[in-house]
Amino acid sequence: MFNKPTLLFLGACLGLLIFSHFFMELVFPKLLRLFHKPSTRKGKQSMNKFSQALKWGVFLAIYPLIGFFLPPPPSLNITQERVFIVLSIILFTWIIIELSNVLRYIFLEKYTFDKEDNLRERRLVTQVAFIRKIFIIAVVVIAFASILMNFDSARRIGTGLLTSAGIMGIIIGFAAQKSIANLLAGFQIAFTQPIRIDDVVVVEGEWGKIEEINLTYVVVQIWDQRRLVLPINYFIEKPFQNWTRTTAAIWGTVFLYVDPTVNVCELKVQLKEILDATPLWDKKVQVLQVTDWTEKTIELRCLMSAKDSPTAFDLRCLVREKLLEFLQKNHPETLPKTRVLLEKETTEIKN
Repeated sequence: MFNKPTLLFLGACLGLLIFSHFFMELVFPKLLRLFHKPSTRKGKQSMNKFSQALKWGVFLAIYPLIGFFLPPPPSLNITQERVFIVLSIILFTWIIIELSNVLRYIFLEKYTFDKEDNLRERRLVTQVAFIRKIFIIAVVVIAFASILMNFDSARRIGTGLLTSAGIMGIIIGFAAQKSIANLLAGFQIAFTQPIRIDDVVVVEGEWGKIEEINLTYVVVQIWDQRRLVLPINYFIEKPFQNWTRTTAAIWGTVFLYVDPTVNVCELKVQLKEILDATPLWDKKVQVLQVTDWTEKTIELRCLMSAKDSPTAFDLRCLVREKLLEFLQKNHPETLPKTRVLLEKETTEIKN
């Protein structure tokens, strides 16, 4: 059973915990509106997580003040104990990490993806995301080292390890050379940027968009919602196609195989009518050419431009459908066919 001083102290701690949460619930949103009001869903989520960390931060910051008014029982006085210091380091690390997330969205909300040429925005998102990941790793490592320094046994172990740090470094370097290579590749990608968030790429024969760029791997969202996960150094060591490297605009092609008797000029006029009638075409490129001729068919290449690769794909499908419909309706005889020539043999009957 707890005695009266212990119960009073525990009650004071519980009251302080409720006060810190209630205070932050009322005050934090008002203070927030003075400085920044998030406009995106992710920005609001980051603010909510930051406020949760601050609620516990306020409680832990005010906790030592209780001792001035209500001295804690010796068995519960953890202010000077290692557990209090460790909890403080963990909480402070949590606050810093959530603050970095808030600052990221405050910075990125100045830029919008809702425009055709969002190359600058995608570049900034890629760099900020990678820098934040490196920052979090550094903060966690420093926090972990600070926790260990509060224990005498860990200090002694650390002093002993210093004598063999060179050998251990070589061993770790050989064992983790692939991970280190991926990390260095991540730095290179973040600043030279052969790929960026939301880039359209073709890798391993798959078309998709860059969804995530992490420290050691990249996630590509395939067109059918599958995810292709690749080591980050793949984009340094192997060739791949980036359809939005400098601009989102792209050209699309449609190949037709028709009979040599087709009227090419009429198809050129029809292609122009199809493109003029659709908002998918950006009115920059429109070409129809004979690119090959075999003994059975001729190859026609239709070239058209669009604002981005998804739009170009839809435009190509539309042009195929409309041109096929036009040929089926108006010139079915020009569709590919196989010719068979029959010759009648005559024989003379000799009397």
